[in-house]
Amino acid sequence: MACRRTSCTMRGLLVFDLPSPLAVVCHDAGAANLILAWLDETALPGVRTVMEGPAARLWENRFGSHFTRLTLDEALHGAASVLSGTGWGGDVEHRARQRARELAIPSVAVIDHWVNYADRFLRSGTIVLPDVFWVTDEYALLEARRCFPGYPIRLRENRYLLQQLAQIAPVTETDAGEVLYALEPARAEWGRGTPGEFQALDFLADHLREAGLAADAHIRLRPHPSDPPGKYQRWMQEHPRLHTSLDDSPDIARSVSRARWVAGCESFALVIALGAGRNVICTLPPWAPACRLPHSGMIHLKHRVHG
Repeated sequence: MACRRTSCTMRGLLVFDLPSPLAVVCHDAGAANLILAWLDETALPGVRTVMEGPAARLWENRFGSHFTRLTLDEALHGAASVLSGTGWGGDVEHRARQRARELAIPSVAVIDHWVNYADRFLRSGTIVLPDVFWVTDEYALLEARRCFPGYPIRLRENRYLLQQLAQIAPVTETDAGEVLYALEPARAEWGRGTPGEFQALDFLADHLREAGLAADAHIRLRPHPSDPPGKYQRWMQEHPRLHTSLDDSPDIARSVSRARWVAGCESFALVIALGAGRNVICTLPPWAPACRLPHSGMIHLKHRVHG
């Protein structure tokens, strides 16, 4: 997609040469974090935003008074391009791609993770793919090429990751051995009748020693942006022997800065923690599917428990 130089902003560029007016449509936090980091480099007047769910909160926190709620039709009317996330929590991104196709508006979709690529574009039996896919590392590039052969796939700089790493304090020998647990919905029960995220928590709680953690280690639980308030209160009450609290840091960089260890299932927070030199523990139990994060350097607790 060539940039229309007369309508782009700031040094003639608007988000990697996308033509403006640019409609940006997000729901889940993953792609929203990536996109908001790219938008920091642009002038907001060239952007029309449709933000729902966790993405709306992220946008308001970052841009405040510049946040204007638009309907999808308002954002797409007269738009020259569409940039959307590929989350699970809602269908607004899917509808944006569908409407963009009907209006012949070039559409770009941002894949923010390493799993379930094809399913991200399926709703109610209908598959709607963008004109171009954007990914942010070589692992995702290879997976996208495998899933979408013949489609244009672009590798873009992960400014969000770079921004977070720049804000994380280095770990020192004098730091307390705090553990940050990055929570996320598993969206599966793995045949056991309990949401997978709680099974993974239980697995860590039952095997602190194998994980290399002290029995009295302070474990801070950081809920996922899509988690409802109070989701983990009961679990914490049912595990009084553990030293747990809810993480109150305003952003993931400060959460990781306070921790020597970072644990979780497949959260992007684990990738940030690896980049920041933390000890990272994948808590997926042996009966769960294998961890799909392609990154090396993580401790897989199930291997320590069962060899």
